[in-house]
Amino acid sequence: MPDAPPRAPFSSSRRASGLGSLGAAKVTPASMPDTRNLTTLAGGVVVIAGLYLARDVLIPITLAFLLSLVLWPLIRLLRKARLGRVPSIVLAVLFALGVMLSIGGLIGSQLAELAQGLPRYQSTISRKVDAIQDMTIGRINALVDRAGSTARREAPAPAPPAPTPTQPAPTQPAPAQQAAPLPVEVHQPQPSPMEMAATYLSPVLSPLAHLGIVLIVTIFVLLQREDLRDRVIRLFGSSDLHRTTVAMDDAAYRLSRFFLTQVAINASFGMVITAGLMGIGLPSPILWGILAGLLRFVPYVGAILGALLPMALAAAVDPGWSMVLWTAALFVVIEPIVGHIIEPLAYGHSTGISPVSVVLSAIFWSWIWGPIGLLLATPLTLCLVVMGRHVDRLEFLDVLLGDRPALTPVENFYQRALAGDPDEAQEQAEVLLKERSLCSYYDEVALKGLHLAAADVRRGVVTASQLERIREAVIDLVEGLQDHTDVEPAPQQQQATRATRLSAAEQQLPREPRPKLPDPEEIPEEWRAEGSILCIAGRGPLDEISAILLAQILRKHGMGARVVPYAAVSRREIATLEVTGVRMICVCSVELRGVPSNLRYLLQRLRRKAPDAHMLVGMWQDDDQAQRDDDLRRSLGADALVASLREAVLDCAKVAQAGTPAAESNNGGGVPLAVGALARRS
Repeated sequence: MPDAPPRAPFSSSRRASGLGSLGAAKVTPASMPDTRNLTTLAGGVVVIAGLYLARDVLIPITLAFLLSLVLWPLIRLLRKARLGRVPSIVLAVLFALGVMLSIGGLIGSQLAELAQGLPRYQSTISRKVDAIQDMTIGRINALVDRAGSTARREAPAPAPPAPTPTQPAPTQPAPAQQAAPLPVEVHQPQPSPMEMAATYLSPVLSPLAHLGIVLIVTIFVLLQREDLRDRVIRLFGSSDLHRTTVAMDDAAYRLSRFFLTQVAINASFGMVITAGLMGIGLPSPILWGILAGLLRFVPYVGAILGALLPMALAAAVDPGWSMVLWTAALFVVIEPIVGHIIEPLAYGHSTGISPVSVVLSAIFWSWIWGPIGLLLATPLTLCLVVMGRHVDRLEFLDVLLGDRPALTPVENFYQRALAGDPDEAQEQAEVLLKERSLCSYYDEVALKGLHLAAADVRRGVVTASQLERIREAVIDLVEGLQDHTDVEPAPQQQQATRATRLSAAEQQLPREPRPKLPDPEEIPEEWRAEGSILCIAGRGPLDEISAILLAQILRKHGMGARVVPYAAVSRREIATLEVTGVRMICVCSVELRGVPSNLRYLLQRLRRKAPDAHMLVGMWQDDDQAQRDDDLRRSLGADALVASLREAVLDCAKVAQAGTPAAESNNGGGVPLAVGALARRS
């Protein structure tokens, strides 16, 4: 018995099931931007201009805030050691100052040592450049000269020119002796002691002044940490103080832990590079180790720049090429280990920032703040993403910069179907199926996506070609999921999938305990025959797709289901409908508006055609409680009314297992209705 739904009935009825009645949809033109959008745009321009013009003030403040996040775990440790709040902050800041001054002193001493060997390195580089030119351009020139000499030897010698009578050259008067130019020397006045101090001390005092500003602001930020947090809460989340307070504390803790971990990993990377370069024999290895660690804060290009600089020095130091190869091998081995093994173990596989936003943020912040902005691009972007996730007014930052899907699974399903891309829809489905059954995926994602499509069809914005594309994409998806079994995954697998692969929107899908669907062995043999259950599509343009979904789930649980398009049960064609062996009829409808008279007339025709069959109507509107009313069921003339595929399968299984005679299923209530109600309660 084949499991795949037959394609021929569906394809033959596409035109008859409502496609031709849609026609060309008229789309309302986009309206002009309102004042609020223009104000938002103007505000964004003002913010960017302020960031650029006030960079001399904002850079130290930003560095101070980031430094406070890095130092906060150390302050917490000092507070646990019975130190007061102020002494803990002062000790932490002094520790940071000592580390910075030590790094600056090491860099200065290494640069002085490197400057002494520059003439020797320059001569080595010149010899290597000359050797490379001799191997490339020199050989090309030699080949050109050889070809030219060969051509000259093969060419005939030119005839000597005819002699011409010579005439004596006219005598020229001797030029007068020119006067020698007078030498002119320009002497600068002797600089005063103040000018000499300004010339030599300004390159040193400027970084020290910025460092002092950063440390002072850091101290005040740490002292007023709670007050600053409360002010931010007042600005962005005063409507829900408890939720916003917990979110801000959690965000600050996560950011500080991330930054501290990143600093520790990059510092360790620099130490390993320093030790490796010492073993290779490269001059100033501490300098290159510090630069390699600092440049790792720059996304993507930082690691490459950190490797190119010592490789260039190795080429200048070693007359051969062995030192260059050893330096390159050191970075090729260490960088993948740190980037692909240590970092994922330390703070997860993702920082929460999309790869595109990492590159764009590096370009933006380097344009706004120069090299410092390039180093701060990733931390600043991560701060913005965390704020966007916890502050409702800043949610657009998470949408623009975060790595989480901007669309919910239902919206993504409909968007992929509308674009005619079943492959990406199947990829998302396979991720969700790791923690839910196939029936649950159809109920929670596919049917709700069909609701979105039905709403657009009702508004007249979906053309006939787009509707056909949606149908084809969903059918291809159903066929692609044919091999998946309809069972609930183990709880351990659900936890692992939810923790590592699901986005926040995907994690918000329902996870309530669901009634267990029957095993195929529990279904009586006569219900396993092909066509024992007819899944009949309603008149809606998407009803046939829901019938295909139901038929696939019924087959996976051992019940023989067959899909019947709406055209086959119309007033003209119902006489030719084959109902031999049909024990149950399931009418599928995606949307319900008012009292569906077309469904009532359809059920009347089916009653006359198959009076002994159990009639079930599936209206896949889980958010509409009116469909469960007995009045609606009685007005339709159905034996059971369900709102999800799971309820439909349970009702079919219970009717099959009850072994109720077909005649009793039409008594206007009786056992089948009780069975249907029991299925819904379970």
